[in-house]
Order: sequence, then structure tokens, then C-alpha cells
Amino acid sequence: MTFTPSRRAVVLAATGAAALVGATATPAFAAEPDLSTQYWGTLPDGRDVERWTLTNGEVTARVITYGGILQSLEFPDQRGRVRNVVLGFSDLEGYLAGNNPGPYFGALIGRYGNRIAGGKFTLDGVEHQLPLNDGTNTLHGGTDSFDKRLWEATPVTEQGKVGVRLALDSPDGDQGFPGNLHVEVTYTLDRFGQLTLDYCATTDAATVVNLTNHTYWNLAGEGTGSVLDHELTIHADRYTPVDSTLIPTGELAPVAGTPLDFRQPTRIAARIRQPFQQLLFAKGYDHNWVLDRGSEAGLEEVAVLHDPRSGRTLRISTTEPGLQFYSGNFLDGTLVGSGGGTYRQGDGLALETQHFPDSPNEPDFPSTVLRPGQEYRTTTVFALSR
Repeated sequence: MTFTPSRRAVVLAATGAAALVGATATPAFAAEPDLSTQYWGTLPDGRDVERWTLTNGEVTARVITYGGILQSLEFPDQRGRVRNVVLGFSDLEGYLAGNNPGPYFGALIGRYGNRIAGGKFTLDGVEHQLPLNDGTNTLHGGTDSFDKRLWEATPVTEQGKVGVRLALDSPDGDQGFPGNLHVEVTYTLDRFGQLTLDYCATTDAATVVNLTNHTYWNLAGEGTGSVLDHELTIHADRYTPVDSTLIPTGELAPVAGTPLDFRQPTRIAARIRQPFQQLLFAKGYDHNWVLDRGSEAGLEEVAVLHDPRSGRTLRISTTEPGLQFYSGNFLDGTLVGSGGGTYRQGDGLALETQHFPDSPNEPDFPSTVLRPGQEYRTTTVFALSR
């Protein structure tokens, strides 16, 4: 289904200049960004969904208010050919039809990204039970998590960049989590083509929070097939091994000598089929890397993804301590993407900046506890070049 702008549509613009943050070189493009929005469908309960478009003439990002989803991200290759480089659906119905757990294409994830063992944790002496939606565990916040909510959108216009701020209130007891949680996530695009996600949350009672974005990347272009020839670099000496249900064992293990060593640019296909127990558990890569950064460090580059075929490169910077690399192991050909083709195993990959999986049950992991009076803040930047 295709929606055209209606009377709801408005067009906003931003002017000014901005400095490039976190990139190794200034891109060749530096146009002033524009922002617009349009009606994109109606939920079964009658509420309208909007799609916001952020563009600087070279990079175009589209975000929908259902799930806070990055629905598409267009960028030219080394020959100037523009393609969407993220997986997703062409209409709202595609996102509504997802199973549970679904693919989470491009979605904002919360309250807790990744897995919690047994769907329960104890905080300040009180045990909290969450819905089980991944075997015996809870994945990405439960059965009715943030990726299935309608977020309230507000335009953001600043010097040299534009964006959309998405807000959501999660009540006490939502999916079993304590505390009334207020969340804001802001997508911004600057004149140099960097897409930034700023996360913020506050609570009125002690809770746990681990927000992320679940975009699947294919730098050759959505629908072009496997990403196994992409080259990946992850700045991490260690990772968190998992058990057969993909719950961390609590160990911080070295990547050296394993198929999880991406400290140098490595084709994803190079070692994904090795008979390494961690790969057998996950049917590929679905692990958390312990990033080489101090716990108090600021925004740093943590991963680089490169597609030799198109020449596109994605650089990821974050303030988070972990990165989940998921190689699209459970894409099985049953989902039809925005380009009209089906998605099969390895047709896209996710690189989710995060705190570690199951941190509420692992006291030696970086804490995900948020208390009244504190503010949860984290930032991730996606910088495309060619």
C-alpha cells in the first residue's frame, strides 16, 4: 500500500552549518537538511501513523511513529546509484503482521534490548516476572514491547540538522517492569549525512533499562541478497559467550583465536560456517562484543561495515559498552521486503549498540539499573560514506 501526503502533511526546513562528529574524513556532500512528514496508515484502534523524512540531498532517512522504526535509509554507491540500505516493509501492514518475536526491522527496542534469562530478575529484593517470548527467556522487552507502540513525534530543527523526537510513556508494571518510565529517542540527520540516535529515559521507581535500535543493514542495497561478503571490523578484544538459549554465561572471553575475532576487517563469510560451538548455538553470529572503551568514555567509533561491491561504508560510534552483531540467522524466506523480494538467511545484519544481555542477573556486567532522579542517556551515530 502506498500513502501520499494528505492535509496532515507539513514541510519543515533547517538552515545553518554543523561540524562533522566522529568521522575520519569530511564527506563530499554537505547540503542543508530538510524535514517533512506524511500520513502513513492507521492502526487497528484508529490511531494514525506518520512517516517522517529527513534528507540532506544525499542521505534520506524515513522513520515511522509505529515502533519508532527506521523504515528506509537511502544513500548512493560509488557510482552514484541510490539504494535503500536497510531492510523493512513497504507499508504499515507489513510491520503489523510480524510474529512474536518478529524480525524487529529498524525498530526501537525497550524496555530491555536483548535477552533476560527466565524472563525474571530481582531488584532491591523484589523479583519481577516478564513475559516469555523466546523459549524460556524474554527477548527485547516482552510480547508487547516498544517496537509495537505508537510514539508521539515532535519535529527538531537546529543549526545544520533536522530530526524527529519520539516520546513514549511506559506505565508501572508494563511487561512486568517496575516504575513509570518516560522515554525519548531523537533521530537527527546533519548536513554531512550522519544519522544520530539520542536516547533519554527517566523513572519514578527503580527499574532496568537497555534501549537500542534493531536496524538490519545491507550496504549493497535492500533485496540484493546476502551480506556475507561484507567486511566487518569490531573494536573489541572480548565477547560474552552464551549457552544454548543464547543467554550469557557471565564470562568475558577473548576473541583471539575464535571466529568472533573482527579486530581487523574480515569477510563475514570467512568463518561463519566453522564448527565453533558458539556459532552452532546461534546458527551464525548473535553475540555481544565487549567494546574496547572505558566505562566513562564518551562517543567513540566501535565498528566499521564495508561492502566492496558498492563501495559503501558504515561507521558506528556509540557511548554504549556493548555491540550485538546478529547475522540474520532466522530470516527464512517468509517475509517480503520493501523491494518486493523475500528475505532469506544472511540477507541483512544488525549491529545493535547496547548494555550487555541479561545484565540484571549478572552483577559483574555494566549495570542497567535506573533510579528516580537519574537520567538514562546514550548516543549512537551511523555515518555512511562511499
